[in-house]
Amino acid sequence: MNNEPKTLLEAIRYFSDPDVCLDFMVSLRWPDGVIACPNCGRDDVRFIPTRRIWECRSKHAKRQFSVKVGTIFEGSPIGLDKWLAAIWMISSAKNGVSSYEIARAIGITQKSAWFMLHRIRLAMQDGDFGGMSGEVEVDETYVGGKARFMHKSKRKEVIQGRGTAGKTAVMGLLERHGPDGHSAVNAKVIRSTGQDTLSGTIRRSVEPGTIVYTDEHAGYNAIGPNYTHEVINHAEEYVHGLVHTNGIENFWSLLKRAIKGTYISVEPFHLFRYVDEESFRYNSRKVSDGKRFNGVMKGVSGKRLTYKQLTGAVTA
Repeated sequence: MNNEPKTLLEAIRYFSDPDVCLDFMVSLRWPDGVIACPNCGRDDVRFIPTRRIWECRSKHAKRQFSVKVGTIFEGSPIGLDKWLAAIWMISSAKNGVSSYEIARAIGITQKSAWFMLHRIRLAMQDGDFGGMSGEVEVDETYVGGKARFMHKSKRKEVIQGRGTAGKTAVMGLLERHGPDGHSAVNAKVIRSTGQDTLSGTIRRSVEPGTIVYTDEHAGYNAIGPNYTHEVINHAEEYVHGLVHTNGIENFWSLLKRAIKGTYISVEPFHLFRYVDEESFRYNSRKVSDGKRFNGVMKGVSGKRLTYKQLTGAVTA
């Protein structure tokens, strides 16, 4: 876009004009300039300027459509000026932004801001694992309440062994010094930390011939002979030359800092969305706020999340 904003203030000013928002979304949705009906594909639609919507010339249901249809914005009564400001805020924040802060900043309810942020996190999703090569660090962590914050009776009931009961497992793969010279991470919530999950994910996600660095967890021992498997024993040392998992552990610290410092309490049901958000933030850490904003905007199309899906009232 012309005169691309570089700061939040510039973005708010830029997108305060509804026509600018409309033109920006049109260029994003239909870069070739040919606006087509999302239901039948007809491309000689009629524009209704008073309502900023289009009408298909064919007779069918939902023949009138806005630029929001087919995006994370679909069905939202909130204007694009507020949506785009919220996207800029969450994409440029180092530790995330709470729904309360979004609500105060753009003048909506906290409930609407919470729903809005989860839809933005959907746009931040970068697909499944796959295609990692070179040198890859692999590790798992657990996200949940700390024992010291529990009542004594609750702590005795929950904390057993490694103290992972009641927590959610997350697995991460970090490719060191990727094609752009910067490490990239991919993380997801997993149901177990057994060999089938850990080693299976590596075989599906990492190219054969890759050097794989892990800790001594037995779940990584079945990755197969197609990889060079280097293990660091954390009971003895944390770094042995190039053999370490410090990169992915750094990502875990960033993830937990955002959750504990900004979001405070995250339901396990929604944890994967916060993992997607932090993965996007980590992988775009070397670019400007404007480019990071554009990166989120590239993911808004072709995705939909309703409130019932978000709250588990219906399946996606």
